[in-house]
Parts: sequence; C-alpha cells; structure tokens
Amino acid sequence: MMSIYCEARIFAEKFIDPYSKKVDEEGVFPVEAFAEIKKSDFLTLLIPKEQGGLGLGIQEHVEVCRAFAKSDATAGLCYMMHNVALTVVLSRGSEEMKQRIVKEVVEERKLLALAYSELGTGTHFYISDLKAENDGDKKLLSGVKSMVTSAEQASYYLVLAPSDVEGAIDNWLVPLETPGLKFEQNTWHGLGMRGNVSCQMHLNKAAVSVSNRIGEEGAGQEHVFNVVAPFFIAGLAGVYSGLGEHMLEETVAHAKERKYTSGTSLAEIETVQIHLAKMYNLVNSSVCTAKEATRSAAAGEEDALAKILSARIIACEMVIEAGRLGMRVGGGKAYNKAGSMERLLRDAYAGQIMAPSADVLTVWLGKAITGLPLV
Repeated sequence: MMSIYCEARIFAEKFIDPYSKKVDEEGVFPVEAFAEIKKSDFLTLLIPKEQGGLGLGIQEHVEVCRAFAKSDATAGLCYMMHNVALTVVLSRGSEEMKQRIVKEVVEERKLLALAYSELGTGTHFYISDLKAENDGDKKLLSGVKSMVTSAEQASYYLVLAPSDVEGAIDNWLVPLETPGLKFEQNTWHGLGMRGNVSCQMHLNKAAVSVSNRIGEEGAGQEHVFNVVAPFFIAGLAGVYSGLGEHMLEETVAHAKERKYTSGTSLAEIETVQIHLAKMYNLVNSSVCTAKEATRSAAAGEEDALAKILSARIIACEMVIEAGRLGMRVGGGKAYNKAGSMERLLRDAYAGQIMAPSADVLTVWLGKAITGLPLV
C-alpha cells in the first residue's frame, strides 16, 4: 500500500510543481495548485471517515505538508494552515458548527485559515489587542490582524479576540464575507514564501454571530496551546523538512551534472562530497525528528510537546544551513538564479521568524523539558 507521503508527492509533482516558479516570481497565491487540492482527498485529510473525510491524524498531516512543501513551501504552508484551523473546529467547535463546516469542506470544498498574529504582540500571537463589543447575538470585532496567510483565498479565518472573561481570549470562526472585514493587499513584500499573500486583515466592527465562537467563552488560550500548537508547530517542521529535501535534491543533481572540460563532475571532488554529506545529515535529522515527534504525539506520550518543539527548531535551523551549503556547491550558477536554490534559500528564512519564532520556541522547549508552564 502506498504511503500518504508518496501519494502526496505524486500529486505535488503533477499539480504544484508547474506553478511554483510563477508563484514566487509574481508573488501570487498558488491558485491553480489549490484548485486541485480542493478537488482532492487531501482537503479532508483530518475529517472523520464517517463524515466523508480520510480520518487521518497529525502524522499524516505533517507528511502531506512535507510532500507539498518539497514542491513549493508556500503551498505546503497554506495547506497546513487549513488543516490546523479545521482541527480546532473538529475538536473544540459545537456540534452545529462541526456539522456545518464539515459539510462545507466536504461538499463545497471550502478552505480555512488562521488570522492570529497582530502588529502589537508579534510572535506572541495568543495575546490580542482587538476590541470585542457585544451587540445582541453578535460580537463586533475591531482592530488589525497582521500577516494573515491565504488572505482572501480562504472561506473562513480563525480569529483570536479578548473575551468577556477577564484576562482570557475567545476563538472566533469568521467568514470571509463578514461585513466590516477587509484585507489590505499591499502589505505583503516577503523576502520568501511570496505566494502566501500574508496581508493585514482589518476588522471594523465586523459582526460575527455568537454561534461562531469556538467552544466556551474564555477558552481560546487552551485551544492555542492544546490544539493549534501541536498541529501548527509540527506542520511547520514538515514544511521546512520538505523544503530542505528540495534543496538537497537540487544540490546533488547540480553536483552530478556540472562538469569541467576534463569531464570531471563536481560530485567527484572531495570537498563537494563533504558539503553534500553535511546537507544530507541536516535534512535527514529534520525529517526523522519530525516523524518521531508526530509518532509520539499520536501515541499520547508525555514528552510529545517537547519533541514537537524540538522538531520545528531543528527544521528551521537545518533549512537555513542546508541552503548555505547548497549555494556554496551551486556557486556562480546558483547565485545567478540558475535553478531554484536562490528561491529555496529565501523561503528558508521565513521559518525562524514565523510565529512562534525560533527564539520563542527555544524558550518554550526549555520550559517544557523542565516541567514549567509555557506561558
């Protein structure tokens, strides 16, 4: 039986690869790739079988993210956001919400995304400066969310806002067509991951039905750390592991194909072999730690969170170093943008700043392994 990773790679080579260059050069969302993703079973990966999905979990989630990201990190990231948002609905939403959203994803192929980060709180995205006013059976949300991935491309966005419960936050499922919601498209000028269209979301007394609050009042932080964090952080480990695999594959191919007039290839030079071996070790360690982290999470092991945090830190640090080595082997050709290495290197740098940043994750890991609360 073919693994989910192999199925996703076959899919990605056919439907994501052809558009990856365009997505980066034009800074546009991978519309064509997602049109195919929406038709596929990958969109319903985490939905229970009895409700029309594949009924899979965190391990398969990360494997598909890795497979997609090997073709295009943007596509892997945006797909990952959909799965994370959907997981929150499935695990913490009311029965009415779950039935409604599952039906829309399965039958109408709707996409979900996250809108958590804000300008004032940066990578500490579980802190919200939005204003939330009560208006009968609606909540009026006002403020700005920053760097919202899949801006205008998803049908629903998960939004964190202050709760009526003092010191707490609520998690809201906000439809794209909500009055008072708009995106400021000219705010995304990313060095890499250019197809994310991570724009600002402006909310001006955006009226959201109280039926679209996920879970109980004040439960948002529990969602963030117990549901969002494992799938999001592990998903990013998968995304950057896949990006690293692409780097390694391209660098090895260049080393074998680039020949001197004598007929000797770069791959026959010992120094190059050392660089390739280092790249392989880096990428292999990233893939293996991500697999172990998700195995541990699926098994409910006590140290699963620490392993997930570690996996993402390793992946984010790995991919930057792998990119450096890839550019070194690629030499002038890579520097002159022959092939994809320059794009892959730019994409790699997003991993260390994406909330929670590598520094925040490292602090959390230190707390996790000593039994201290993360916040």
